[in-house]
Amino acid sequence: MKTILETDKDFICDIDAPCFQNLLPEEAALVRSSKTQVFFRKGDNLTKQGAFASYVLFVINGLAKQYLEGDGTKNFNLRIIRPGEFVGLSAVFYENIFNYSSIALTDCQVFLIEKEAMAKVIRQNGSFGFAITKRYCEQNANLLNTLRNLMYKQMNGRLADALLYIDSLRSEAEEIFQHLSRKDLADFAGISTESAVKLLKTFEKEGLIELHEKDIKLLKNNAMVDISRRG
Repeated sequence: MKTILETDKDFICDIDAPCFQNLLPEEAALVRSSKTQVFFRKGDNLTKQGAFASYVLFVINGLAKQYLEGDGTKNFNLRIIRPGEFVGLSAVFYENIFNYSSIALTDCQVFLIEKEAMAKVIRQNGSFGFAITKRYCEQNANLLNTLRNLMYKQMNGRLADALLYIDSLRSEAEEIFQHLSRKDLADFAGISTESAVKLLKTFEKEGLIELHEKDIKLLKNNAMVDISRRG
């Protein structure tokens, strides 16, 4: 992790992302004065589960993985964090700790925004507060859907869900699968790495996917959706 100063060539001078456009000039000034721009290298932790959270993260560019830590050997991946997304909103709405970890899949540039500043702007700007609350609720809805899949679907349905989700990100990150290991795929599906590898080979033999080292190409999306639906 490296703080990017205004004198650095990679410094991004303003908060010009769409989500900040509803801010009044004085609110934008508050956020601007309360943020620190940070560069995370691939493999760096953006957040650590259980650590004290004094800020909210806003990803400017790069990809990261959000996950729940298990017993030291088993994690569960929740989502891919993309540019324009917030990390750690629960620190504003609920707890003072990060309730999940996140790690950079690629080099990432991130704004760290003091949570008190975020809370103040959310309270006084209805449009901005509505947009942030909507994002927070969408994340919670996705978590509930993930929990439902874990409870009621078998391994092939879970892996199909994971493949469909990751493949849906290709429009923004064409090489998304190449940033993920087979263990990452297994952790998205909540299954063992060995089971994930076996199921991928089965899907390949059935003509549903093509495997090219780390890359995976879905050949029959409708069939994969059907496997996901049947669980």
